Amino acid sequence: MLLLARCLLVVLASSLLVCPGLACGPGRGFGKRRHPKKLTPLAYKQFIPNVAEKTLGASGRYEGKITRNSERFKELTPNYNPDIIFKDEENTGADRLMTQRCKDKLNALAISVMNQWPGVKLRVTEGWDEDGHHSEESLHYEGRAVDITTSDRDRSKYGMLARLAVEAGFDWVYYESKAHIHCSVKAENSVAAKSGGCFPGSATVHLEQGGTKLVKDLRPGDRVLAADDQGRLLYSDFLTFLDRDEGAKKVFYVIETREPRERLLLTAAHLLFVAPHNDSGAAGPAPGSGPSALFASRVRPGQRVYVVAERNGDRRLLPAAVHSVTLREEAAGAYAPLTAHGTILINRVLASCYAVIEEHGWAHRAFAPFRLAHALLAALAPTRTDAGGGGSVPAPQSAAEARGSGPASGIHWYSQLLYQIGTWLLDSETLHPLGMAVKSS
Repeated sequence: MLLLARCLLVVLASSLLVCPGLACGPGRGFGKRRHPKKLTPLAYKQFIPNVAEKTLGASGRYEGKITRNSERFKELTPNYNPDIIFKDEENTGADRLMTQRCKDKLNALAISVMNQWPGVKLRVTEGWDEDGHHSEESLHYEGRAVDITTSDRDRSKYGMLARLAVEAGFDWVYYESKAHIHCSVKAENSVAAKSGGCFPGSATVHLEQGGTKLVKDLRPGDRVLAADDQGRLLYSDFLTFLDRDEGAKKVFYVIETREPRERLLLTAAHLLFVAPHNDSGAAGPAPGSGPSALFASRVRPGQRVYVVAERNGDRRLLPAAVHSVTLREEAAGAYAPLTAHGTILINRVLASCYAVIEEHGWAHRAFAPFRLAHALLAALAPTRTDAGGGGSVPAPQSAAEARGSGPASGIHWYSQLLYQIGTWLLDSETLHPLGMAVKSS
């Protein structure tokens, strides 16, 4: 029964995600494509993203020099792609050595270069540096950076080459010199690369029967405070965890509001509802409509998020100004709860249940097959009598729950499926640069 349900979900999810592709043609889908977006070359000295290279939003911190005698040397892999020219002026093959992530992005870029300029290849002038030719703490020492040109060394192409590198998925691209473009990637095992969309285990939710509960203690059958697509408060069924890792150590954004004073921790790729400039809260927010859901990493002081407020005995959502946005590391687990409505109040702040793709509406529709199957299974599954004789509760939804151990750990299989489909159908700008890190979880 469970296998049949999963197969049905795969078919429904694929159809749901392909249908927008048929209508609008995003990414590499089937059917009628929209016109390819116009690529804008980078200007000299411009870098994308517009933050320092070794910060969370780019390639992350320096983790130490790799030498041929170090244990970490096994992290480097040679790149023998015949469509890439390696300068290798040292004649040691060092420029061919790089991390797997860097290799994947470089190979993708090589294809783009040949498509953009037939007969021209990608050229790497600097890769892994074992001789100390770069500045202190350069990512070249870890095989996470490359300097590139085109094979014809036509400098008029370099601005577009930089743009193609951004499109290929490099975590930081810099038009550094008239003679080359600098590109770098996150570390394979960095905390930043493992950030998905979660809350810490210490986060609290509000229960229908009153009181609060730690998000890590949620179980199917709980009903928690959420909001509908018109911004009305309601209680929604907790369905499952899209990600659950009790021992995780992730980087959390700390978002604090001014009045009322609330504090929310969530990872960079998680979606948070931000009020439009013209929303005074008088008519009630509509967080599910329009471009109001942003990645936590894009929320800035001065913007307004939705918090629960009491006015004249009436509880409702009101926009509250963000006072500060900071970063800190938490070691108390990472949890991504999913509710039937796709929203949840965490520490009295309204957040989406979704992450990685900056489109709350798309994500919620993509989970429609899961919600349907969940409802069908709940209706068909036998109920077990409560030990206290006070009615019945839904039967366990997994073997782990049947053993009393709660929801299973790790990224939910349905989330993994949608992410894999999303990487195929959607362009790189739609997905969060930190990604979901399915491979690393």
